[in-house]
Amino acid sequence: MSSSTSTAKPAAAPVSAARVALLHWLAIGSLLALIALALAWELSIAAGPAGPGLLALKALPLLLPMFGILRGRRYTYQWAPMLVLAYFIEGVMRGYSDAGASGAAGWGQAFLAVVFIVSAAYYARDAHRRA
Repeated sequence: MSSSTSTAKPAAAPVSAARVALLHWLAIGSLLALIALALAWELSIAAGPAGPGLLALKALPLLLPMFGILRGRRYTYQWAPMLVLAYFIEGVMRGYSDAGASGAAGWGQAFLAVVFIVSAAYYARDAHRRA
């Protein structure tokens, strides 16, 4: 009368090295583009009447995860999306509130942040499965 039911998880599908490499380069590219957009946005696109402001320093925190991302360190891929989430929020807010090129830059920042967050999350998962 006792039936044994198995609660084992099904085996995960193998992850190809090409997929992991693609996610790695996608994360690198989106992080570099996010840094470049943050600098261009504050230095020229949305520069105030007094010229470029100190808001360009907002790109500096994005340099913190850069070396870990370049080296493919899984731990960096796990915490860096939390940092980039702030850039996503700023991009959506300024995309809605600003007009013209500044608004477009806001939506571009939000898009790049999403690309980074998704590629970093999948890289962290797939690199772990591959190891």
